[in-house]
Amino acid sequence: MATIDDFRAVAARVRNWGRWGDDDELGTLNLLGSECVRAAAGLVQKGAVFALGVSFDAEGPWSASGYRRNPIHLMTVDGGDEVDFSAHVRGWDEASRGARELGGVWRLGPGRFYDDYIMMPLQAASQWDALAHVSYDGQLYNGYPAGAVTSQGATRNGIEHADVKGITGRGVLLDVARAQGVAYLEPRAVIQPEELDAVARAQGVSVAPGDIVVVRTGWWSFWLTERDGTRWLLESPGLGWRCAEWLHAQDAAAVACDNGAVDSVTREVDGVFLPLHLLCVRDMGMMLGEVWDLEALAADCADDGRFTFQLVAPPLRITGAVGSPVNPIAMK
Repeated sequence: MATIDDFRAVAARVRNWGRWGDDDELGTLNLLGSECVRAAAGLVQKGAVFALGVSFDAEGPWSASGYRRNPIHLMTVDGGDEVDFSAHVRGWDEASRGARELGGVWRLGPGRFYDDYIMMPLQAASQWDALAHVSYDGQLYNGYPAGAVTSQGATRNGIEHADVKGITGRGVLLDVARAQGVAYLEPRAVIQPEELDAVARAQGVSVAPGDIVVVRTGWWSFWLTERDGTRWLLESPGLGWRCAEWLHAQDAAAVACDNGAVDSVTREVDGVFLPLHLLCVRDMGMMLGEVWDLEALAADCADDGRFTFQLVAPPLRITGAVGSPVNPIAMK
């Protein structure tokens, strides 16, 4: 097992603080230049579209978590409201303010509308981690104080800054599960940099500066098969902590995975939980995409032998948020 000193040595090597200026809040998204966007658009040849987001509903894997919850969907105006109102209240004017407003609109003609709300953690399903998502030693990415994440939201490194770039570029799929000939990796499996290189060679691809690396473990397939939220969370395979140096060497713009945290849950560094998270987000300034459904995209890539695609995955522009829901779109 690596030591905390080993961890700090890697952190010093991959740290991008000041690379794009002392006031930077974009991190490695700065690598997504106009050339990257233009080149990615040229990858769309057959017009195939793959939505990589999972469903935002009560059936997701976060039912096993004590600090996150699956989304709660509530209807505020539905098709039964007019019937229920007529049965219990003599007139719209005797009802609540909301009902009076609704009645006023519905009296204008035969048309009806319906409204709904959703309550959820912003990390409840497919999502991006913002650069304000993690800290250690009292500091966020680029040396901002951890206290910049306040009860009113992140005043530094919030997800809204990513909207400047939109997170659009060339995606590169590294299908580790398929390379191993399995539907999904073994629980707690750790993907090392050498395996990423081997998969890239076998697929005939390379990662260029500004690419968005997308790694398939098959773990979303495990969830769809087993529906075991506890195992999905606590036994997840993923990238090992040494992959931070690999991503840094490639000058990748971002990394995404089909598991819950990108990291493997296996403890590789003594005294450090999810070390890849800390190295990527806090030191490199690299956003992490989590809980992506890569099954259909991976099957198509294996079928036509093309593992690169245009990826469009903008987060919601939620001021001060430390993460955002997303429905990434891959186009080939």
